[in-house]
Amino acid sequence: MSRTLTIDFVSDVVCPWCVIGLRGLEIALERLQGEVDAQIRFHPFELNPDIAAEGENIVDHIGRKYGSTPEQSAINRATIRARAGDVGFAIAMSDESRIYNTFDAHRLLHWAGLEGRQQALEHALFAAYFSNGLNPADFAILVAAAGEAGLDRARAAEVLQSGLYADEVRAGERLWQSRGISAVPAVIVNERYLISGGQPPEAFEQALRNIAAEA
Repeated sequence: MSRTLTIDFVSDVVCPWCVIGLRGLEIALERLQGEVDAQIRFHPFELNPDIAAEGENIVDHIGRKYGSTPEQSAINRATIRARAGDVGFAIAMSDESRIYNTFDAHRLLHWAGLEGRQQALEHALFAAYFSNGLNPADFAILVAAAGEAGLDRARAAEVLQSGLYADEVRAGERLWQSRGISAVPAVIVNERYLISGGQPPEAFEQALRNIAAEA
């Protein structure tokens, strides 16, 4: 008998471990078909809410934020590329890549949730940024991603230009911060169990199986 679980996924679209974690979770759910029935609900988290509109070079940003040397940054990116490859996702980042603000991307994701296309848009935004090196703060890039996710491009442009869902995104960010989420990805199952970080499919599979057994 299949167990129904609620899964809340708190993430940012410029967080590489978020795409690794999402793919790990999705693969685990595919393996658990017949045992676990779940839909993923996405929630906003901004890694860099105060970053300038033009973004910042990734090596400079990581060095300033975490104290990493350029060599350490390159090693970390190689690790991330390998982990992403393990779950079938291509990350093509280099010393020239940039980090951007994602508030408008989260507004668009909120709207996509209302349209039932949130997960598809999350994937389109991950691909735009990590695989294609595009700016997720650029309205044209966001509209194109919406189209790839099966959403109406004209309506996506209206949402972005109007500033819609800004209050909802800020409220969502505050909510999860108030619940102790300070790093992403954070996967909350049945509003009770926290799975942190970009875990491999096997870790998600075992955790979800254990949670389903207790449900």
